[in-house]
Amino acid sequence: MNILDKIVADKRKEVNLKKSLIPVLQLENSVLFSRKTVSLSNALRNSTSGIIAEHKRRSPSKSEINQSLNVQDVATGYENAGVCGMSVLTDSKYFGGSLDDLLLARAAVQMPLLRKEFIIDEYQLLEAKAHGADVILLIAAILSKEEIKTFSELAKSLDLDVLLEVHNEAELHKSIMPSLDMLGVNNRNLKTFEVSLETSKSLSELIPNEFVKVSESGISSIEAIKDLKPYGYQGFLIGENFMKTDNPGKNAKKFINQLS
Repeated sequence: MNILDKIVADKRKEVNLKKSLIPVLQLENSVLFSRKTVSLSNALRNSTSGIIAEHKRRSPSKSEINQSLNVQDVATGYENAGVCGMSVLTDSKYFGGSLDDLLLARAAVQMPLLRKEFIIDEYQLLEAKAHGADVILLIAAILSKEEIKTFSELAKSLDLDVLLEVHNEAELHKSIMPSLDMLGVNNRNLKTFEVSLETSKSLSELIPNEFVKVSESGISSIEAIKDLKPYGYQGFLIGENFMKTDNPGKNAKKFINQLS
């Protein structure tokens, strides 16, 4: 069993437990459920930098990244830096995140927030909406074509943007459908954790132009972004590069200034 299979197996148990404790009606009656969302795909289309900055405490590939910062300070710093949106890891066991992180980030900023999670159940979309997310991530590697369709259509009915993540051509072909807003290419192989920007380059021409193209993982330099822009990428998800510093917002601002 690879790490992705382990994460999904644990996630199924976690979601079933939550469903037994917090009914759907409670999520739908939450204060944030009726909030008007902000579109990340629109922000990326109208941006010169295309930076989506991440809040991530640790990961299976890097263990500890940064445990000392609080999420509202990171969110405020990112927003002041002028990023297009913020990705908030909500997985607890493998990434040290939580839905509370999403809630605190939402209280601190107005920019689009992506719930970065291993989504395997419709319930998690209702959770995302109830905790202030504007965007959800769907990972093609762990979902069937039918699940991608069901989850993305539900997301659209909740006024949530959808970022669909792929790692290879087969995942891309099963995923393309009108209920997606953004197609993300993860340069990290989730089974081996090896990273290569060539993944984004080789898949770029297979992504129809109506979707915003996002490149994820392994982007740590201005050169990497300049290298990928000619391939049509408008979004760049950057996590560890900012989070491993004492002041992610300040470093994001410096990065964006250098880029422009």
